[in-house]
Amino acid sequence: MKTIRTLAIIAASLTLRAFAAEQDATTDIGTLDAASAAKAFPAKPPYSPYAGRNFPTRPFFGDTHTHTSFSMDAGAFGCRLGPKDAYRFAKGEEIMASSGQRVKLSRPLDFQVVSDHSDGFGFFPQLMGGDPTLLATPQGRKWYNEIQSGKGAQAAIDIITSFGKGQMPKGFPVPGTSAYRSAWQETIKAADEANEPGRFTAFIGYEWTSNAGGNNLHRNIIFRDDGRKASLIEPFTTQPPLGSPNPRDLWKWMAMCEDKSGAQILALAHNGNLSNGRMFPIIESFTGKKIDREYAENRMRWEPLYEVTQIKGDGETHPFLSPNDEFANFERWDKGNLDLTELKKPEMLEAEYARSALKNGLKLEAELGVNPYKFGLVGSTDAHTALAAVEEDNFMGKTSSSEPSAERAMHPFIKTDKATIMGWEQTASGYAAVWANDNTRESIFDAMKRRETYATTGPRMVVRFFGSFEFEAADANNRMPAKIGYTKGVPMGGDLSDAPQGKAPTFLVAALKDPIGANLDRYQIIKGWLDAKGDVQEKIYDVAWSGDRKPGADGKLPSVGSTVDIANATWTNTIGAPELIAVWKDPDFDASQRAFYYGRVIEIPTPRWTAYDAKYYGITLPKEVPMTTTERAYTSPIWYTPASVK
Repeated sequence: MKTIRTLAIIAASLTLRAFAAEQDATTDIGTLDAASAAKAFPAKPPYSPYAGRNFPTRPFFGDTHTHTSFSMDAGAFGCRLGPKDAYRFAKGEEIMASSGQRVKLSRPLDFQVVSDHSDGFGFFPQLMGGDPTLLATPQGRKWYNEIQSGKGAQAAIDIITSFGKGQMPKGFPVPGTSAYRSAWQETIKAADEANEPGRFTAFIGYEWTSNAGGNNLHRNIIFRDDGRKASLIEPFTTQPPLGSPNPRDLWKWMAMCEDKSGAQILALAHNGNLSNGRMFPIIESFTGKKIDREYAENRMRWEPLYEVTQIKGDGETHPFLSPNDEFANFERWDKGNLDLTELKKPEMLEAEYARSALKNGLKLEAELGVNPYKFGLVGSTDAHTALAAVEEDNFMGKTSSSEPSAERAMHPFIKTDKATIMGWEQTASGYAAVWANDNTRESIFDAMKRRETYATTGPRMVVRFFGSFEFEAADANNRMPAKIGYTKGVPMGGDLSDAPQGKAPTFLVAALKDPIGANLDRYQIIKGWLDAKGDVQEKIYDVAWSGDRKPGADGKLPSVGSTVDIANATWTNTIGAPELIAVWKDPDFDASQRAFYYGRVIEIPTPRWTAYDAKYYGITLPKEVPMTTTERAYTSPIWYTPASVK
């Protein structure tokens, strides 16, 4: 017995000495140079090249902007589906649309934000439930009768216009009322019940609908947390005295919200093309003064993302702003503001489109020390049907009144005495793609905050975009480009600075077609920079493309062609490429100039939703109606900042 105990003590002593020696050896490594340490303690990587990988390996696709019957305009337009229905549909269930049609997505989404308007939460159920206070007002009675008699679209436009003017009737639900609280709690409950970490992420959110004078300054508010924290506050609205249409007041509310509830939130601006020059101001419309550092700091802090494409048109750029961009004239909505009460003027466009905002952000950063427009890009639907369905052959429209029918293309969507937007002008777009580690609220939200996102107009193509000073041409031949991208550089949404002497930024780009979609035409990099004179510039580079095409004398790449059969609404993947990958080095780099770069991936032409409608319903549409489209993706930018101005 004594011998066994002695042996145990000796063994314990040896173990402690071995541990101490290991600790000493570990400490000693720090005193060795890297080469000596590697020789003394050789380490062989595991057989599996994926072991220990800690970067995002797939994009998650979702919609950050879906409305249900809880939004007053959606309800007036005919939506009868609520938040629970929206999540069921996004998760892949087949449901009955408000128009009585069975509908289902081709594939489930990975995440969704039901973002009903904070102004008027619960208004439509309250109105249609015959609330006596509302029906005692001329407006309430008028809207009720119009909706009951099938004139919901007329009522919806009047509701939107009245709201923009701050002329809502007595009894309109506001924060603090039981109808308002009930609608918010039901929204929270629907998200928490639909949320399945690892399978589907349902975010709690709402839309702050600043619409002063009909000019769209809307933001979607997204919560990282669950209902326990979201329930501690009520959404911020835009109508005084409880709310405000000024984004500065929204940012103050967001700071208060985080302090009070402990929740983490972000704001996502959208649809600048309907703001009539107010979304990305140099001069604030609320003060008439040039934006200051406080504005820039708060906008950059609270608004890391911008919704660059959706059903109400595409917001990347405009032919007036980018005359040398052959892909700029894509799904334009440029007739006026949100309710067409003010027509568009060319001078408004610069403060409405993402590319111009990114350029002006460089100029403002040089003046203020902060870039207010340092945002990543996403797409989303803004569907007011509870149905996030924007595939060209499965497009359920903007509102329930524009769900599939033989008449929807040629029926006026918005009509005033100033202008008309026809039904066919609705865009089947878009989705948000997020490079996150896991399909959870926390992981996706954090990826949004770091801007590791991209926008698509609907297809689920896989797009990578990395920036570095170290990429080499051979890196494009590696079958694990993401490992190289994260090891040598930064992903989309990141920053480069202080260029090494004699080096220019290099970019590793890769795109893989949607597995059930069209082939790819080309991958472009759009560069914007602030030149030596303080003026902003832009240039488009084709960096990877399909086939053996070669740029012409003008530097333009020839068209990929088209295989679209419009009459039958079909196409073939006999042109284009399923995959594009390349390393590109900026040939015009000046290390002293601020710049940004983002990727744009263009698909080969395919039938537009109008072609599918024409085929399905056997109708002939006028020549002005586009019947083909070139779907696309936009990555978040990578910014370059010279060391001398950091």
